[in-house]
Amino acid sequence: MTAPMSGGRRRIDRVLASDFLADLDDADLETLRELRGEAEQEEVDLSYVRRLIQGRIDIAEAERHRRVTGGNAPSIIDQLASILSDESAATASSSRHLSAEPSRVDEHRRVVERVISDVRMSDVSELSDDQLDGALRVLRQHEQRVSDLRRQVQTVVDSLSGEVGRRMAAAADVVF
Repeated sequence: MTAPMSGGRRRIDRVLASDFLADLDDADLETLRELRGEAEQEEVDLSYVRRLIQGRIDIAEAERHRRVTGGNAPSIIDQLASILSDESAATASSSRHLSAEPSRVDEHRRVVERVISDVRMSDVSELSDDQLDGALRVLRQHEQRVSDLRRQVQTVVDSLSGEVGRRMAAAADVVF
């Protein structure tokens, strides 16, 4: 996941551009909703990438735990369903309700696959302890970058939602 680029053409570049929230006072309600929809979609996509990376972190941590316990735990393959369905990780990730589906799913998977290939994590059981620890460090750094971007996008969404809410409340006051 690359950082937003000034003047870039990707959605994240637009949503996090300094002028994305400019002139909100002059924007009509429909424009505000469109901007909010664009920002919300970026939040959904970043959440999806974060979950993909977090799944890889969970697998690597399970392998580390298996080794610490002397290899007495079932193999990672045997534990995979329970590792990836861990409810504690899912509930800690976000309290926001996201109603959209991720867009560009294949692109996001390729990003995560590139990260995994960079740390040679296709088979965690074949990594040495040092390699596993290094892979976890890299994955956590990527997850942190994605989380930071997601928080920035959430701030944009919140600003737009607040403005839409103010407009709706003002319109309701005028009607009554």
